[in-house]
Amino acid sequence: MTVPPEELELAAAFPAADRDRWREMVKGVLRKSGAASEDTPLDEIEGLLTRDSYDGVPIAALYTREDAPPGRPGLAPYVREVRPDGEGIAGWDVRQRHAHPDPAVTREAILADLENGATSVWLRLGEGGLPVAALPEALRGVLLDLAPVVLDAGASAGEAAQAFLALVAERGNAAEASGNLGADPLGHAARTGTPGSLDEAAGLAVRCVREFPRLRAVVADGTPYHDAGGGDAEELGAAVAAGVAYLRALTGAGLSVDEAFGQIEFRLAVNADQFSSIAKLRAARRLWTRVAEVSGAAEGTAARVHAVTSSAMMTRRDPWVNMLRTTIATFAAGVGGADAVTVQPFDARLGLPDGFARRIARNTQTLLLEESSLARVVDPAGGSWYAESLTEGLAQAAWAWFTEIEKAGGLAAALDSGLVARRLAATWERRREDIARRKAPITGVSEFPDLAETPPRRDPAPRAPGGGLPVVAYAQDFEALRDRSDAHAEATGARPKVFLATLGPIAVHTARASFAANLFQAGGIETVTGAPEEFGASGAAVACICSSDALYEEKAAEAARVLRDAGAVKVWLAGKGTYEGVDARVHAGCDAVEVLETTLHDLGVNE
Repeated sequence: MTVPPEELELAAAFPAADRDRWREMVKGVLRKSGAASEDTPLDEIEGLLTRDSYDGVPIAALYTREDAPPGRPGLAPYVREVRPDGEGIAGWDVRQRHAHPDPAVTREAILADLENGATSVWLRLGEGGLPVAALPEALRGVLLDLAPVVLDAGASAGEAAQAFLALVAERGNAAEASGNLGADPLGHAARTGTPGSLDEAAGLAVRCVREFPRLRAVVADGTPYHDAGGGDAEELGAAVAAGVAYLRALTGAGLSVDEAFGQIEFRLAVNADQFSSIAKLRAARRLWTRVAEVSGAAEGTAARVHAVTSSAMMTRRDPWVNMLRTTIATFAAGVGGADAVTVQPFDARLGLPDGFARRIARNTQTLLLEESSLARVVDPAGGSWYAESLTEGLAQAAWAWFTEIEKAGGLAAALDSGLVARRLAATWERRREDIARRKAPITGVSEFPDLAETPPRRDPAPRAPGGGLPVVAYAQDFEALRDRSDAHAEATGARPKVFLATLGPIAVHTARASFAANLFQAGGIETVTGAPEEFGASGAAVACICSSDALYEEKAAEAARVLRDAGAVKVWLAGKGTYEGVDARVHAGCDAVEVLETTLHDLGVNE
């Protein structure tokens, strides 16, 4: 394309862009906010904007070519996907999960999925899912030579695998059947605290290699560590540690290194933080390639990754927003180069999903594949210096955690000793505090809640076995507060209420009144607005003064006195100033969960 001379002249009129010029402009902004001064050196400006992820990976404000020059797609360490340049259009395996205990319902749902966009089946069997004995009925009508089947049976992994292999042999599909038997004894130990059998997993892998050439036997599942509140590097490090433990077991059972690598698939969570999810999948392939190198595996060994939209990010409140979260997560999985993707239905935390929810889940993938043509581009993130740098930082942090686990005796020993649990708990507490302070907002829950919502009702899902690492939901603290409010409303006929005492004209108090209303409503607390003199008729027992700092200096103390005289048991103020008669303040960055717990207590709403 030829650039017109007049455009060249226009560009030449501007100074050339460089890092120091950018720093100078940013410094000017930071000076106004008080974060920097005239004496702050330019080389310290970027540090003022840099933050660390929960894994300690620095997230900078600016990235350039020097930060992470990209490599070539299709070459080790497979950070830029496994497909080489020019290989052509390739999508991913659209894998739907099924856990309904009724085989007839499960069979109907499986066939509907496969006929409408899904390309493989993920079956939860045993405790928390479909009875193992019902497997043949659930798969009746499923063409096992065309649709891969992935099993997930926990303690019943061996029994479920034998039942599936018998079904495959009975149908004469031994050479064509594909999928994964789902043996994951270390993942089961992480979830339940009960050790699984690596020998059983190794035996299944040997049988697959000898009799079922397209079947894998083992899953190295990272989602138990994600579901316990861990960071991306912690999930990756634990998953790689599981993979290495399985390599040792499989080669010890007689498989070659290459055969053992061919029997393992990784399962990782992706969430609505799209860049961290993209980097996680890219880093997973980098880490596994390094393991392959030191293990002496053949060149070209790449991790096979099954990405699952995060359970921890899903909400019970305003569950429709989950559709948006899973769309972003699925996009990240596709951009990150996942081989298979499972989208959890938006109602997953409410119970067993219905047909509409499953349809939305699979159509999310179809839209990205067919309408958005996401799979037509090889490594869409490859031109992003941010993505490249984040991938490298995440891989380094995950490798450090993996080596720490290995030094502790391997993943089984690290789980038994509590090393893994303590590490994940510390990360979860940091994340939990950010959520409580709304630094990590959850739309529909901690931000913009809908007190009038009527969540859809679903049949309860079978209870999955527990006893190991905890299972957390990012929204759990706010949702527990909403549950208390709902119980109070059901018992009394009215929600707990806070009065927003506004001072001055609407233009002056609207911003802080809106902020306070949003915060209190996140705990299921209704808000009513009016002048301080109207408090007595509001029926509330707690008040929050809302206005500007200038009016607070003039009127806050008098407003607090009026509210006290009218019977207010607690007076909050939206802002950070200290004024006579004001008990406490709500402001950006305050612990919203603590504020709401205190307010519910003051309003007589018991746990």
